[in-house]
Amino acid sequence: MTEQHDFSRISSRHLSAIVAAAPKAELHVHIEGTLEPELAFAIGRRNGVTLPYSDPAAMRRAYAFSDLQSFLDIYYAAAAVLLHEQDFFELAWAYLVRAKADNVVRAEIFFDPQTHTARGVAFETLVRGLSRAIEKARTELGLSAALIMCFLRHLTEREAFETLEQAVPYREYFIGVGLDSGEQGNPPEKFRDVFARCRRLGLHTVAHAGEEGPPASIIGALDALGAERVDHGVRCLADPAVVVRLVKDRVPLTVCPLSNLRLRVFDQLADHNLPRLLAAGLRASVHSDDPAYFGGYINDNLLSALAALPLTPADAYTLLRNSLESSFMEPTEIPRHVERLDDLFTV
Repeated sequence: MTEQHDFSRISSRHLSAIVAAAPKAELHVHIEGTLEPELAFAIGRRNGVTLPYSDPAAMRRAYAFSDLQSFLDIYYAAAAVLLHEQDFFELAWAYLVRAKADNVVRAEIFFDPQTHTARGVAFETLVRGLSRAIEKARTELGLSAALIMCFLRHLTEREAFETLEQAVPYREYFIGVGLDSGEQGNPPEKFRDVFARCRRLGLHTVAHAGEEGPPASIIGALDALGAERVDHGVRCLADPAVVVRLVKDRVPLTVCPLSNLRLRVFDQLADHNLPRLLAAGLRASVHSDDPAYFGGYINDNLLSALAALPLTPADAYTLLRNSLESSFMEPTEIPRHVERLDDLFTV
């Protein structure tokens, strides 16, 4: 992968500039998690929804998370302002403009319909708003993006099936399904049948696993759900057999360093196991997860990881290339982005 480059000639300062400018794919981002407090308050005022904070600054001060659930409580409360198609359009458009600034060339965006349909928002409302922003990004920003519909794992599989049936008439608007929300007590096997139905519909499948949960959760995502990518997966190193499986099958891991830090998966960023994931031959890449809450978009995650961890220029190249090659974009599109990446790393 890296034999054509003389990485030894790239200084740390130069590396940061290269990484920031490099083409990259964002494969692990929740659109609801890009809702910045300022936009939340603006939409809330328009819709007559009062947030439980005095102002955006107070909302930010509440982001002192002890675990995944403490984050989810705030996440779901903020999402209550999203009611109309225009709200979802503005949410997605704000993220896509920010992604373009980080030189994202492909964004595969998670959305949680159950968060909204439970409040009486029609599936059509949210998917049309999000899709309108994606189309605008394609024509005005030259940015390729697609939607991945996630099921909330703390709910039942029956409810997931109900959501899927609501979604089927809008199949053209999304390319895959995922599984998110609280991992503890909600193993992948719980959703085996609904994911089988999704695969029969020709949808890509991904799943959060190995963030809070054990390595066995990763195997469950692969075997029970047919997951093509594992979102997070950082706990895989606790089981060498799982590492062997992931390496052999070249399963992508979409790693989110700042999220892992804020949700106490690691006590400090310097403790993150990203270098060890790469050293083990795992197909890891870096993404932002819920950037409005965790303190950084994709370039922030990449640059923070480079600053805190013993990552080499070769590692940075590998992370960026992995993101592109792990995406679901048309295979014919990937080589031109890799060529641009190669050009930037040729010094």
